[in-house]
Amino acid sequence: MQSSSHTALPPLSGTPQVMGTLLLSLAVFMNVLDSSIANVSIPAISGDLGVSPQQGTWVITSFAVSNAIAVPLTGWLTMRFGQVRLFITSILLFVVASFLCGIAPNIETLIGARVLQGAVAGPMIPLSQSLLLASYPRAKSGMALAFWGMTTLVAPIMGPLLGGWISDNYTWPWIFYINVPIGLVAAWGTWVIYRQRESRVHRLPIDKLGLVLLVVWVGALQLMLDKGKELDWFSSGEIVLLAAVALVAFVYFVIWELGEAHPVVDLSLFRGRNFTGGVVAISVAYGLFFGSLVILPLWLQTQVGYTATEAGKIMAPVGIFAILLSPVVGKLLPRVDARFVATGAFAIFALVFWLRSRFTPEVDTWALMVPTVIQGAAMAMFFIPLTAIILSGQPPEKIPAAAGLSNFVRIMFGGMGTSLTSTLWDNRTALHHSQLAEHTGPHNPAFGAAMQSLTAQGMTEPAALAVLERNLGVQASTMGATDIFWMSSVMFLALIALVWVTRPQKSGAPADAGGAH
Repeated sequence: MQSSSHTALPPLSGTPQVMGTLLLSLAVFMNVLDSSIANVSIPAISGDLGVSPQQGTWVITSFAVSNAIAVPLTGWLTMRFGQVRLFITSILLFVVASFLCGIAPNIETLIGARVLQGAVAGPMIPLSQSLLLASYPRAKSGMALAFWGMTTLVAPIMGPLLGGWISDNYTWPWIFYINVPIGLVAAWGTWVIYRQRESRVHRLPIDKLGLVLLVVWVGALQLMLDKGKELDWFSSGEIVLLAAVALVAFVYFVIWELGEAHPVVDLSLFRGRNFTGGVVAISVAYGLFFGSLVILPLWLQTQVGYTATEAGKIMAPVGIFAILLSPVVGKLLPRVDARFVATGAFAIFALVFWLRSRFTPEVDTWALMVPTVIQGAAMAMFFIPLTAIILSGQPPEKIPAAAGLSNFVRIMFGGMGTSLTSTLWDNRTALHHSQLAEHTGPHNPAFGAAMQSLTAQGMTEPAALAVLERNLGVQASTMGATDIFWMSSVMFLALIALVWVTRPQKSGAPADAGGAH
């Protein structure tokens, strides 16, 4: 297999290969963990720095925006500086940014440090993918992607658990300080193993306009998604303005990049049907999955009365199956059509969400755990084959750009999933609430009976009404959540069609330039 430079480097073997895989995974783990670890700690951070939780959420927004902008630039930056140099520099800057986050005396400094942290975290994920693929022979590429996928799937689940635990037992800066030793070890180890494997460097002109347009439309879109729910979407002037800016800048960006000789983002990748079909399928699925990742713990905490740690424990079993099955999927991939594996994954996802759509407020732990455990299997089966489909038929020098662009679209869809899901949940809850409320009142015998039994227990009428109102609220919120689960289930079935638009090569090898359609 060729490496990402034009002179073919042999794949690693033995100890360097194992260590290289571990170190690259460690860097990715630190990175992905960081995007989700702060979520749980927002109340602690905002309380400590004396700002409202709404302002506190900027700690997440700032990271997400700068990260989304930096990821698609990976291809261009790699050409300019070389993949090993870029990767190690990213890790070291990430460590510096983490330390700055930890010592931040006020919210402004913290948000500034998070912007830097998100920006330097951008190239780490796609580059770890291309460095890893170059470390394995072609027949083992499925295995390489399996290790990579395992890390990216387990970290978001570990994040809230670790973040909650650190915030409860230590102080919040430690959620950032924890990156310092991890990052230094990963950077040193990667340098030792990979320094001889640098990719060829080209001095390319900077596409300044493309870069500016990218920053503008991605920034505007991310801000709009993050703040939309808080500002009540399009009834707010700010949101309308952001949407308009994002749309105009996006249209100009696409036109400009397609005509530019050295584009900052190589949009010609979308001409390949494998790339396009695979990217859309993985991104929409990721958005649906991420939306549920937000809504389920929230519903458990606000409506069913779970604590943050207990809600985290309900979500954690996803990781078990994902870890156990990833290597199996990696071994199977070279022998099986990746499209069948992805179809299986989407079918399982559809089943998981259908099971969730039957939840009631009296749901027991067992009913909550079953879909979560099964979902782990689907996660192992959807990430790896779709990544293989996306990268199949790409020449080696295009792999960093393809990995960067596909990860970018996936991350954007994850953000959209989160914000659209929570808004949709609010809207459906309000709708169900008003529909349920229509059936209350003296004309409804069931309502009368419930009131009687509560007042018979010695409650005053207002207290009895408050109890019924709370029950009504829980029911409405649950019905809103189950509506979303049901819609997600249907959408997963629809995604199966997209998988069959692609035509990956038989070998399932991502680094084969022969079959570019």
